[in-house]
Amino acid sequence: MLSLSDRAVLASPLPLIVASEARLLGIRVTGARWMRLRRGIHVERAGYLALPPWRRYAVRVHAFVQRHPDAILCLESAAVLHGLPLFGEPRDIHVHDPERATSRRFGDVCVHTSVDARTVVRVGHTLLSSALDTVTDLARLLPPAHALALVDSAISPVQGGTLSMERLWDHSLARVDDRGRRRLRWALGESDKRSESPAESISRAVISWSGFERPELQSEFRYDGALDRVDFLFPTRRAIGEADGWQKYGLTDPDAAARALRDEKRREDRLRRHGHPFARWELRDAWQVEPLCRALRAAGVPLVRPAQSQMLASLRHNPREKPRTP
Repeated sequence: MLSLSDRAVLASPLPLIVASEARLLGIRVTGARWMRLRRGIHVERAGYLALPPWRRYAVRVHAFVQRHPDAILCLESAAVLHGLPLFGEPRDIHVHDPERATSRRFGDVCVHTSVDARTVVRVGHTLLSSALDTVTDLARLLPPAHALALVDSAISPVQGGTLSMERLWDHSLARVDDRGRRRLRWALGESDKRSESPAESISRAVISWSGFERPELQSEFRYDGALDRVDFLFPTRRAIGEADGWQKYGLTDPDAAARALRDEKRREDRLRRHGHPFARWELRDAWQVEPLCRALRAAGVPLVRPAQSQMLASLRHNPREKPRTP
């Protein structure tokens, strides 16, 4: 299970080639092998394009910091170093400048100001808005499911979150700027510190908006001398739902992965023997909605309210991200 500290990207995932170093080493960065990220900063194109979108964004953020070491990162750019979940590649680099009178855009760099002060922290050598400010700022702007995953991660002890709901509510109410306040309050009201991964948070939103009964989180069962905790329990049918994130199986270590998969198979068999229908899905199934719903219907989970089609539609597009490629 990845924590915020595991997800925090404190250095560029790829080597950044600075023009002065390239000249010293005799590296020509003008060919197709190289990609320019900022003036005087390049990366190897193939390695960059092979990264998942949120890692590409982390490379861009660190390239910006290399050029502007005194900048104060905020919003998605600060989230990279706090380890807060991002699901695609944000379009822009975001910087807070308390000295500016108005916000400005310079290419893909958005420089923000605000009537509300921000607490600035230093992570490594980089300045950025505090986790409290970053969460309350971003939850106002992101699509609802993204905002829910963000808040859950910040308050979940299992995910390494250190914020409390009381601090988040107090901070949101103290803000003079009321833009996005309704969305922020929705995310705070729906958040749950028992959520153990962003995949669980996104799944919870989809389950609710699709009209299924509300699940209980992290229920525990003791069968055959073993204690098993499950992501979701749907009480009417005693059905169990599991949002799989492959990092929980430690796939980077083949031996550990094999043991984890064997243990998981035994765990599922044990729960099924004791009368629990079982539904499994991955994060991509939740984004697509229907595969998750199909798994729940197969497990007999009842629909108890009409689907919220507009909320489900919000899963398909985040206007703050670059378009996703298939």
